[in-house]
Amino acid sequence: MSSSPHERNKAALRPLRNALYNGDMQAAENAVKSIFAENALIQLTYPFETLSGPEQLSQDVFASLANAFPDLERRDTIVIGGAASNGSVWVGCCGYYTGSFRRPWLDIPPTGHQASMRFHEFFRFESEQVVEMQALWDIPELMMQARAWPMSPSLGREWHVPGPATQDGLLPNLAGGNCEVSLNIVSSMLAALGKFAEGGVEAMRLPDYWHPACSWYGPAGIGTCRGIQGFRDWHQIPFLNAMPDRIGSLGAGNLFAEGDYVGFTAWPGMRMTISGDGWLGIAPSNRKITMRSLDFWRCEGDLIRENWVLVDILDVYSQIGVDVFARMREFNKARGTHPGN
Repeated sequence: MSSSPHERNKAALRPLRNALYNGDMQAAENAVKSIFAENALIQLTYPFETLSGPEQLSQDVFASLANAFPDLERRDTIVIGGAASNGSVWVGCCGYYTGSFRRPWLDIPPTGHQASMRFHEFFRFESEQVVEMQALWDIPELMMQARAWPMSPSLGREWHVPGPATQDGLLPNLAGGNCEVSLNIVSSMLAALGKFAEGGVEAMRLPDYWHPACSWYGPAGIGTCRGIQGFRDWHQIPFLNAMPDRIGSLGAGNLFAEGDYVGFTAWPGMRMTISGDGWLGIAPSNRKITMRSLDFWRCEGDLIRENWVLVDILDVYSQIGVDVFARMREFNKARGTHPGN
């Protein structure tokens, strides 16, 4: 028997992770039936949104991905379990799906080569059964590998985002870390980010929380930023210039830790108004939007060394009336690669 409820929850999720690692869709369907409650709330990245239930997750979503990637393989780089301050119990998984991109998926043209797509998936457990899932898949990353991304280029670095530098994100109990210290570092940092409206960038005190050689692994469309200045240049400055009134939903979200790792999930996690220029090339339309952002942090000592961030960029575009998929289809039609051409 596993030594803690969180280890037991991670163990309950392992059959699904293993089935997807092996690309075994029948085993994945069986695992979903076994570990998900029948009325589980399943909220996925745009365009999937809220599913009708676990059956749709296995038979439609995972099955469609496996059809496009016949040798589909799931690779987890971080798996953590913990309890949020509201008493909810979670397992968070960070990693990527990979395989040979052989057939179109969501109208993204196949490359014929190995491709990858990052995921952040959070599972809320009750009595060792999944009762809620919140998940973001970095679909724009796959569009970029297919050379079919029709929107603005990233300011940060686009690459294959790595797992933890310490290579310990899958260890049982993540021995050696102090979850209370990690949780305090990240929660204090998030609270400081909210002080921008009171005193600008200085009030956010980034050097108090971030390692000088930190890496911020943003979603495709934003990219990776290295160091505090890189984070400011390639993400924070454009983001705050465009949406200075952004408000995080830390109190309404779920922040939990295991060892040196911290996870956060909320649906949505932020609210803001696009009132200025500079972010993703989006015009300042004064449109109010929400933003889904699911995050993992790794702490070293009393500083944050690595931060994996996924934002539902496609949902943001949808809220301002831009259909990225329609634009992508036109983009591919012009290239002579769309099936309807």
